[in-house]
Amino acid sequence: MPDHDAVFRPPTTPPDAEMIATLAERALAEIPAGLRRHVSGVSISVEEFADDETLDSMGIESEWDLTGLYVGVPIGNRSVGDIARAPDLIFLYRQPILMEWIETGEDLYRLVRNVVIHEIAHHFGFSDADIEALES
Repeated sequence: MPDHDAVFRPPTTPPDAEMIATLAERALAEIPAGLRRHVSGVSISVEEFADDETLDSMGIESEWDLTGLYVGVPIGNRSVGDIARAPDLIFLYRQPILMEWIETGEDLYRLVRNVVIHEIAHHFGFSDADIEALES
């Protein structure tokens, strides 16, 4: 029987990549069904940081400044005449997400969900400026 008077002790290690992926999958599952069917083929990969090539191509100097990235062809840019293409992919960068979690005190699930939703918006063809306008 659990000791209800025991003091809660938070985990001593940060959430691992598997936990971040689990939170991301939960966020995907909570997207309304009408939109979810359009993201069913999008995969999620959790990496520690973006690689140097990715950062350079985006003009980002610090690996800590990128929490997520959508790689693929936005839905509005597709055509029935397209040749076979690589699957759409959302990268979540664990270390920058954890740093933001620590710095802001935001609930980790909410933070991961926000990154996932931001990247899904890119899947639907929204630019960063479009997303920023919608968020404000």
